[in-house]
Amino acid sequence: MAPSRRQSNGRSPLVNQQSQITSFFSKKNSSSPSPSPPPLAKHTSKLNPIPGPKPNPSRSPIPTTPSPGEPKLKKPLLVIGQSPAPTPSSPLNITFGDEVVDKRLRVYWPLDKAWYEGVVKSFEKVSGKHLIQYDDSEEEELDLGKEKIEWVEETTGRFKRLRRGGSLGFKKVVIDDEDDDVADSANEKSDDDDSSDEDWGKNAEKEVSEDADEEDMDLEDEKEEEEELGEEEVGMKTSKRKGGGKTESKKRKANGVAKPESGKKSKTSANVSTKEEFKVPSVEPVKKIETDKASTADKALVVDELERFGKREAEKLHFLGLEVRRDANRKRPGDANYNPKTLYLPPGFLKSLSGCQRQWWEFKSKHMDKVLFFKMGKFYELFEMDAHIGAKELNLQYMKGEQPHCGFPEKNFSMNVEKLARKGYRVLVVEQTETPEQLELRRKEKGAKDKVVKREICAVVTRGTLTDGEMLSSNPDPSYLMAVTESCQSSTNPNEKRVFGMCAVDVATSRIIIGQFEDDSECSALCCLLAELRPVEIIKPTNLLSLETERAMLRHTRTPLVNELVPTAEFWDADKTVHEVKTIYKCINDQSAAGSVDVGTGAANTYEDDELGCLPAILSSLLRAGVNGSLALSALGGTLYYLKQAFLDVTLLRFAKFELLPSSGFSSIVQTPYMLLDAAALENLEIFENSGNGDSSGTLYAQLNHCVTAFGKRLLRTWLARPLYHTDLIKERQDAVAGLKGESLSYALEFRKALSRLPDMERLLARIFASSEANGRNAHTVVLYEDAAKKQLQQFISALRGCELMVQACSSLSVILKNVESTQLHHLLTTGKGLPNINSILKHFKDAFDWVDANNSGRIIPHKGVDLEYDSACERVKEIESSLTKHLKEQQKLLGDSSITYVTIGKDSYLLEVPESLRGSVPRDYELCSSKKGFFRYWTPSIKKFLGELSLAESEKETAFKNILLRLIGRFCKDHNKWRQLVSTTAELDVLISLAIASDFYEGPTCRPRVLGSSCSNEVPCFSAKGLGHPILRSDSLGKGAFVPNDISIAGSGHASFILLTGPNMGGKSTLLRQVCLAVILAQVGADVPAEQFELSPVDRIFVRMGSKDHIMAGQSTFLTELSETALMLSSATQHSLVALDELGRGTSTSDGQAIAESVLEHFVHKVQCRGMFSTHYHRLAVDYRNNSKVSLCHMACQVGKGVAGAEEVTFLYRLTPGACPKSYGVNVARIAGLPDSVLRTAASKSREFEAVYGKHRSKGSEDKLPMQSSLDEMVVFIQELISLTRLKTCEEGTCIRSLTQLQQRARMLLHQH
Repeated sequence: MAPSRRQSNGRSPLVNQQSQITSFFSKKNSSSPSPSPPPLAKHTSKLNPIPGPKPNPSRSPIPTTPSPGEPKLKKPLLVIGQSPAPTPSSPLNITFGDEVVDKRLRVYWPLDKAWYEGVVKSFEKVSGKHLIQYDDSEEEELDLGKEKIEWVEETTGRFKRLRRGGSLGFKKVVIDDEDDDVADSANEKSDDDDSSDEDWGKNAEKEVSEDADEEDMDLEDEKEEEEELGEEEVGMKTSKRKGGGKTESKKRKANGVAKPESGKKSKTSANVSTKEEFKVPSVEPVKKIETDKASTADKALVVDELERFGKREAEKLHFLGLEVRRDANRKRPGDANYNPKTLYLPPGFLKSLSGCQRQWWEFKSKHMDKVLFFKMGKFYELFEMDAHIGAKELNLQYMKGEQPHCGFPEKNFSMNVEKLARKGYRVLVVEQTETPEQLELRRKEKGAKDKVVKREICAVVTRGTLTDGEMLSSNPDPSYLMAVTESCQSSTNPNEKRVFGMCAVDVATSRIIIGQFEDDSECSALCCLLAELRPVEIIKPTNLLSLETERAMLRHTRTPLVNELVPTAEFWDADKTVHEVKTIYKCINDQSAAGSVDVGTGAANTYEDDELGCLPAILSSLLRAGVNGSLALSALGGTLYYLKQAFLDVTLLRFAKFELLPSSGFSSIVQTPYMLLDAAALENLEIFENSGNGDSSGTLYAQLNHCVTAFGKRLLRTWLARPLYHTDLIKERQDAVAGLKGESLSYALEFRKALSRLPDMERLLARIFASSEANGRNAHTVVLYEDAAKKQLQQFISALRGCELMVQACSSLSVILKNVESTQLHHLLTTGKGLPNINSILKHFKDAFDWVDANNSGRIIPHKGVDLEYDSACERVKEIESSLTKHLKEQQKLLGDSSITYVTIGKDSYLLEVPESLRGSVPRDYELCSSKKGFFRYWTPSIKKFLGELSLAESEKETAFKNILLRLIGRFCKDHNKWRQLVSTTAELDVLISLAIASDFYEGPTCRPRVLGSSCSNEVPCFSAKGLGHPILRSDSLGKGAFVPNDISIAGSGHASFILLTGPNMGGKSTLLRQVCLAVILAQVGADVPAEQFELSPVDRIFVRMGSKDHIMAGQSTFLTELSETALMLSSATQHSLVALDELGRGTSTSDGQAIAESVLEHFVHKVQCRGMFSTHYHRLAVDYRNNSKVSLCHMACQVGKGVAGAEEVTFLYRLTPGACPKSYGVNVARIAGLPDSVLRTAASKSREFEAVYGKHRSKGSEDKLPMQSSLDEMVVFIQELISLTRLKTCEEGTCIRSLTQLQQRARMLLHQH
């Protein structure tokens, strides 16, 4: 074999790369190992034993913890499936050929005294050598007949690590671990294997950079990590890494990498120290068929792991069992006030713990409902029950050992915390807040006996508190955290009005929506808010909300994370909230001496006396409202308490954007400028979510969403949820949309193109504002190894560039103003009005430093005059350096030699280098520091003085340099209102352009709706559309045929206020109802409508009852749900409302359903007198309302012919036609659905029988005659009129004759029909 291997690429996969705490859950004392390395333990596996030399049975068990003074052992570059180093023997001269290609083998390296696994890739017949690719991806050609090799039988048993949720098979990746049942009993007892093999996640290639520069830096990882840990923790890490001199060979997904001292594979030795780094290779999942081969082994390993952990937990963590479990107050489950979030730890258990172990349990026992990310060095560790979650949800691999343990590097924090939060977990982030030097100083000064560094809770991350992350960046939808409270209601009167206080917070944008409102017994207003905001997390007071409220929250949310807070103590009341808010804002004002933070308008005089004149105007108004604002303030209090635990309360309030809840005026539509869309309308009309899979495809939002900015998309959602109601506001927005068409369209498209490069500026600015204050993980005491300052600087530069881009785009778009009359566009694009004047501010930051250089280097070098503190420090350094230069000239003059100069040797600078010939002339007070041949180097007293001053000045310069970014961000935050106004203006323009181009995606003609004034209360509201199309459906999505537009007129002069719509099943009735409602929403949003002509009186609220669904979880059947929605319509509709009822009453018997439907229709037509459409299959209703001028009978036209088995075959025309449809042709739908012919024949026959019974059969030879029942009704009317005529005592002869003649003609017609 070749004496040395070819030079590697500078990276070699060192095993055990993560510096974890192996003995974390073990408190053992062990003797120091022998300094000489013992033989390697044999690699055995229950599933895949690898043949190899036997270990020396006389070896004593390897201790788990070496002595602190023992040097770390150098690990080999790659050792997979290692075995004890055998005594080298002469290889056998055996000839191998093509038959061994693709087989696995182990090659013995005499210099390393170790075996290395690989695979035979190819065979070269000419040279007789095989190309071997080792598992570290290095290759070499070998003559196998001359090498000492062992063939490895490849089975799935090689995979030991439990990988949950992922495939065990990976290309070019071998995970060879020592199994639990190792031959050497010492291995079973050793805890030094815990972190030796950990999966860094599914996407391993993303977790660690492959840059060579990073390799160099990562060589220092282990040393730095040990420096930041306490004495006890360093011992734990050392014990694992050294392994008592035992060389381990286990890989995580991210293989350890280090630069070797030579190109050879290095062998472990007691006198060689090691510096570890870790690199992640590209891991590609193999094909499914290959993965399936390992499934059996996977299941076996899962069972093995769970059995192993379960047995340990039953023995050592018995206090976790439900029978004996207690909370911190020693209450058992089922006891009053039992708190499942805490855990009582038995004293005996605590005494058995090490210091670091006790520290973990102290955090965990107070937060049993959270997953702990416990910082240890450069890694976040998950232990015990948290490790199971990490393995299941994050695909982390268990560390070897008896206790569950896994982890990941610091750079993957953002990704993993977001994954868990998105899946509904609460994550508690415990950071290290003390360096080893600080620990040592604390021990010396205060006599502390701690051996572990301090750690503190720095963040609580949940769905509602996420502020950063990849998924958050890709999803523009807001993630609301909503707090709800309710006034106490008496159970004796369930119909009593409810009063709610609500506070919804989007932490990522610092938006706070707050309000208080009255609601009905069905909580319809609350349901509307829940359907609109779709909170991802809810905060509520424990046992305070009514059952109806709980049901409403269950029905109209999408599995949010629910947090219950203790009333008053945690869910603060109004008084406690006011006190806390006052304290926070007073603190903010004290910190902002120059008034840099504008938190709002002054409060009432009452609070001005208490120095609380800085509250935002909305909070001031709620305070002044007294009882009418107390619940809203209490909801804010619950939110603030919750956010305080996550270290977000002060950050949020400092730059909060408060909005008063529009539904605070729910009880009076006149008070709000918006149309109200309740939960049923949003869901039935599919405004934001479709009824299929719940996403936005096929919705009105998707149809109108052509926004290019994330903040524009969020504003569009708000506009759609709250269409305008006031005529002037609608016309103003219509003018703006029209102003962006025609000649202006090209400029609008250029504006869109420019904005498409923007990040989510609203969220980015919120993060920049939050970073202006050190808090949570940004606190100065938190020890982080990632370059957080560089990331913060890059975000800051991105924000500056984004603001500059928005200003430039708005300025370019403003050229359209000369041809546009829209007041809204003029306001938005005029500097100093809607467009803030920030050119001078941007110029300041543009001139402050080089953005490109700072973004690349991660450091700001400010230009002169930008930062006075830094300039002053630089000036001081220059002065001292100038003094040193002047001193050098003085020395040259004194000694008479101009060749004397300053030199720097090592850390010693400004050494006066004097020729040896002048040594006798050197003054005695000069300090000789060093010399070289022909020269002596001195420090003069003046130089030493200057060096002291220079060191202090450079330290001040470095401090000023480090704080430049914070000072610049602070300067940036002074104008936070202007930056937000810029984002708001840009978002509004983005949405207006989106509405302008949305009409291009309609099918058929479009028009600008004519909105009629509603100032006169006596004016009859109207709706009129000619050639009305569908805003979403298009012919290309309908298959055969095209969408049929219709002319529709409701109310107004000469038209009935209600349309009673009949027609065949599948004839398009429901589509028409949705079509009308969507057109109304489009018109009041300000967009064009797919119609030839469109007139509308503004609608204050749309009520929609459509489809069949139940709410079983809320205790409501389909029919009850239907009638509950109808009851809300009857009680809330006004003359200006629009009602769409689809087949009301079908959930019960025909008689009851028809009676309910007719009664409801009667109420809307005669009492409410609103506009509406009522589709039904109860044809008796058409008979009853045929002569009612307030109801227009219409049907969806069709053609009927004879089909198979005697059933009618219906051709749908989808045309709205005057008159009633004689029947619904349900048997035709059965034919379309594919029911057997025999069933169809029977159904057709039964249908005719039923029609005869209920008076529904038609006369012979006439398809359009009314049923027999109507003939009977007409006979009854005829007889009544005849009787009335005979009872008349006085009647003029001519009049009586005419009346009798008319009655005679009607009688003949009735007889003919019968």
